[in-house]
Amino acid sequence: MTEPTTQAQRPDVLGGLLIVDKDGGWTSHDVVAKCRKLLRTKKVGHAGTLDPMATGVLVLGVERATKLLGLLTLTTKAYTATIRLGQSTTTDDAEGETLATVSALHLTDADIATGIAELTGDIEQVPATVSAIKVNGERAYARHRAGEEVRLTARPVTVSRFDVLARRDVSDGFVDLDVVVECSSGTYVRALARDLGAALGVGGHLTALRRTRVGPFTLEHARTLDRLAEDPTLNLGIDEAVRIAFPHRTIDDREAESLRDGRWLDPIGIAGVHAALTADGTAIALLEEKGKRSSPVFVIRPRGLVD
Repeated sequence: MTEPTTQAQRPDVLGGLLIVDKDGGWTSHDVVAKCRKLLRTKKVGHAGTLDPMATGVLVLGVERATKLLGLLTLTTKAYTATIRLGQSTTTDDAEGETLATVSALHLTDADIATGIAELTGDIEQVPATVSAIKVNGERAYARHRAGEEVRLTARPVTVSRFDVLARRDVSDGFVDLDVVVECSSGTYVRALARDLGAALGVGGHLTALRRTRVGPFTLEHARTLDRLAEDPTLNLGIDEAVRIAFPHRTIDDREAESLRDGRWLDPIGIAGVHAALTADGTAIALLEEKGKRSSPVFVIRPRGLVD
């Protein structure tokens, strides 16, 4: 006898976002698989990965809201991290094999501040070898684990904040720095640790990483998987998620009906992807203005959808 279909399993339901506070040791795929079981639906996806070692904010879409993930403006991220100066590793973090160890105790705070200043602002960064970037169709980390020598090219990123919160001189000549980093999407904090250590001549790697914000979504929105298991519901329904994540315009009933049928509206001068909301805050579609048309890029509530 088959179990009755739950609302979460119906393909016509809207869904929303899960903001997970990921534990260390879990891959992003592990989190997605767990949430599929908890919510009893296969329609769960994530908006960008988070390293297994890292903890913190991971944004997931559920049901129809999975279609939002590629449109979310998650261009800025924030982290707290611990950088160990005096040791370099094969993965630029504590999970890799040690490449070299050099005492860093001679470094002054001024030396470190100078090195950090060089890694702040608009910079060119070579991503970590174990990143998820594809090289000839295969993830860089998979090629690295297979024993290949992976060479990635530098790319532009922006580090808007890179501040030292605390310094600790520890045994074996290491210097540990607790830092906060705010950066553009695509920036690797482990690569910042590597490059800071290299610039100071002592090597460096990341020993801890916690993502505190992705776009507008913070730890205040997030729940651990244990808490989610106790109450397997969404953090944000699709309407609230859209209101938080996108600029918006208010539409009347006639305009809403047009959008539900996939038709376009007159533009009003909003740049980029934005939401069309009714007066009561109901999200009808995401729009983008081009020329004389404001056209749907995603109709959230098409005609015939069971809401």
